[in-house]
Amino acid sequence: MPIVVESLNQATLQDQQDLQKIYRDAPQWLLAPFADDLQLIENFLGDGSLIAGRFNDRLLGAARLQRQQDVWTLSHLCVRKITRRRGVAERLVNQAQEMASQCGATLRLLAPDGHLEAQALAAKLRLPLDVL
Repeated sequence: MPIVVESLNQATLQDQQDLQKIYRDAPQWLLAPFADDLQLIENFLGDGSLIAGRFNDRLLGAARLQRQQDVWTLSHLCVRKITRRRGVAERLVNQAQEMASQCGATLRLLAPDGHLEAQALAAKLRLPLDVL
């Protein structure tokens, strides 16, 4: 079964537990400007900007997708530690690109200055990278 990427506006109890596992594994710089993973999750669910990758009814990765008219931005991309290096982040980015393209927008990746993993992902996927 492939990874299904979806926008999350409401989360089941299982989804909330999965999101906490995803962002609990995240480095502290990824949570900024939020105090902790719970605040980040609540904020993104509240404003409708959270997308997630689901496999077998479990969320494996998530990111914030902010939609403006011409440019969409993807930030706070994180995959559960035990699931990394299996294409989940790439699938999330590719699906976000497709969603943006269908709406006539371009996608840009947002990451902190000097973040090498984000630079490598952006280069691999030929995606513009902006500094937070």
